[in-house]
Amino acid sequence: MMNAIPVIAIFDVGKTNKKLFLFDQDYHIVFEKTARFIETVDEDGFACENLQSLRLSVFDSLSEIFRLKEFKVKAVNFSAYGASFVYLDESGQAVAPLYNYLKPYPESLSNNFYSTYGGELRFSTETASPILGNLNSGLQLYRIKHEKPELYKQIKYALHLPQYLSFLLSGQYYSDLTSIGCHTALWDFANDCYHEWVQREGLALKLAPIAAADKALPALFPGNNYKVGVGLHDSSAALIPYLVNFSEPFILISTGTWCISLNPFNQSALTADELDKDCLFYIQYKGKHVKASRLFSGFEHEQQVKRIAAHFNQDAIKFRNLPFDPEVMLKLKKQNIHAQETGFAKESVFTSRDLSAFGNDVEAYHQLILDLISLQVESTKLVLNNTPVKRIFVDGGFSKNSIYMHLLASSFQNMETFAASMAQASAVGAALSIHKEWNTKPIPSDIIELKYYSAGEAIAL
Repeated sequence: MMNAIPVIAIFDVGKTNKKLFLFDQDYHIVFEKTARFIETVDEDGFACENLQSLRLSVFDSLSEIFRLKEFKVKAVNFSAYGASFVYLDESGQAVAPLYNYLKPYPESLSNNFYSTYGGELRFSTETASPILGNLNSGLQLYRIKHEKPELYKQIKYALHLPQYLSFLLSGQYYSDLTSIGCHTALWDFANDCYHEWVQREGLALKLAPIAAADKALPALFPGNNYKVGVGLHDSSAALIPYLVNFSEPFILISTGTWCISLNPFNQSALTADELDKDCLFYIQYKGKHVKASRLFSGFEHEQQVKRIAAHFNQDAIKFRNLPFDPEVMLKLKKQNIHAQETGFAKESVFTSRDLSAFGNDVEAYHQLILDLISLQVESTKLVLNNTPVKRIFVDGGFSKNSIYMHLLASSFQNMETFAASMAQASAVGAALSIHKEWNTKPIPSDIIELKYYSAGEAIAL
């Protein structure tokens, strides 16, 4: 029988997609499994994660891969969505639901909080946390303290979801900076510590000690000698492969429903103007600040493609691989249809365009991408801001969009623009964060596949 392949198991837990991957020492996926997404409701009838189902899924999936004789599991780690706490009692049992971060936050409680701690603008700037209700996970714990004091007394530790998953296998309680640093309203970015309100409210006693992202713990169960990572916030995990592979300053535009410009080389203080334009900080796995700006462009793209398809009686699938056409762009330029509003906006002008002004669906779609790029340029410039960045990497859905990539390259002519392709970036990042704990090989240099887009191939905007 051949020797078993050394692997790391990564649980990648998204809001709706939950997957398990096995990576070999060259970071190739050698096994994957998708778990069913099961919802339940909290005490108010609001939909939330089924915590019991999630816990059983972790144990069942591990049991399954341990039975696969062709693999030797050397380590396990977790990448999961943020803004969600699991509340544990003295015995490590969950005492409350995993509340949905989309659940409305009481306005009166929010007003009381911000008036107590310096006002919305000052507080949001200090914590790099736009006012997002339950998406500010620290305010979830504040809400329990003030609305459910008996429940609050039962809580020994509030663990963010990635660290709860780690706890299931290690039995140890830890917090992690990538989770704390993502719009939780917990962190004072100027002083690199918990914000004073966390101390004043006594919440610090409910937060586990902070562990380094590259820390690995022994497995809880005797006889299993694999290591257990402390887990990472998924957006921060997705940045790790780029930080590991590229030393020259870069910006990563991570595209999906949200298009997030991440600049790991910009640690300048967040201004009130930047905050108003949906900028915030993340904390990367080594503890450094990452200035980020966000757009809801993926969602807008999806809605407007439906509108174009319906107007021109086309199948929306047609636009998934539509090639860039310079002649169409030249025509739009001559007609002056491409004219953009200047300055920052959260929604493109395309939403109010009359589709009958376009000769066909291809012209309309080029205009949509042109308008979205106009927004993207302004958003990315917010975090570019005089840093020595010379490269832009784009991953996610728009990295496969030829029109988007050509126009983005044209908009940043003094930079190199690349479409980046990497299977399961968050999962790879979680594996890389504890590389030295399980992998005897050097980190490969070909994890990320790049496609260069020349600024000269597109018409300047």
